[in-house]
Amino acid sequence: MNGSAPHSCGRGHTDAMARRIEDLGQDVFHIDTRMGGYDGITSGYLIRGSRPCLIETGTARSADVVVDALTELGVGPADLATIVVTHIHLDHAGGVGDIADAFPQADVVVQEKGARHLADPSRLMASAHRVFGDLMERLFGDLRPVPAERIVSIAETGSIDLGDGRRLDAFHNPGHASHHVGLLDSQSGDLYTGDAAGVYVPETADVRPSTPPPDFDLDLTLSSLARMQDAQAQRLLFSHFGPVTEVSDTLERSREELLLWVDAVRAADAAAPDLDHAIAMVRDRDRQRQPEFYSAPDRVQKFEELSSTEANVIGIRRWLEQSGQGA
Repeated sequence: MNGSAPHSCGRGHTDAMARRIEDLGQDVFHIDTRMGGYDGITSGYLIRGSRPCLIETGTARSADVVVDALTELGVGPADLATIVVTHIHLDHAGGVGDIADAFPQADVVVQEKGARHLADPSRLMASAHRVFGDLMERLFGDLRPVPAERIVSIAETGSIDLGDGRRLDAFHNPGHASHHVGLLDSQSGDLYTGDAAGVYVPETADVRPSTPPPDFDLDLTLSSLARMQDAQAQRLLFSHFGPVTEVSDTLERSREELLLWVDAVRAADAAAPDLDHAIAMVRDRDRQRQPEFYSAPDRVQKFEELSSTEANVIGIRRWLEQSGQGA
């Protein structure tokens, strides 16, 4: 690494950055990437060993936040060895082109089904603009291409060298997305979950599903949750949001919550085939079950922008239709 003292542009900058960086021990640092300017919904992680590795870049709009955090942690432009994204959704990988430009020695690791979209994001971005419309600029920005020669693809399994005998063991972990991987740190036992275990809400310890179209598949998601249980991790590092030490219980709650949402969508479809009414019914049922989560409107707003009830219902509905398991 560059060996310089942590970067500082005055006390205000340093204090703000300190609030966005959390030392998790064993050279692992949690970075709040602040999608849409919100605190506490999108995480990136730095493993600061002899071959520093960034896991999740956040959005393109968050790239400056991430670069500043890495600088604060002593990682200079020539130091970062690897950038890994759990999947190519824009809240996880939207900043990968910008971060790759800022750290030109770093390889970019992605599951093989997502690799072509990082090299040429035009189709991905066209689809995102259609879906998100006016929200695109505020929440995400545009993913810039990564030079194809810097992209390393992972198929079913792979290994990422962190230096000094430490590695990340990667495994295909679909269900939320077909191009999703899980990552297990051989030294710390940390399991980087991406969205495969849903969304963790630190304030209430709720685990909420993330089931967006078009890729959500219940059977694959349940298999991925079982694969994460089998990994016997010491800690879960959620991309939304932060570290969790109650590994087995949290994964089981994720499974239970997912099945409850699938049942709620199936019941809503039977009672109200109109999509808007079905969404309202699912939201009302969720509000009755999770009153603490809904007690803070600001919290509900930011998590709705991250993983909306509408997107979750549409994703589950699509799977129910395709699998023939609808009402």
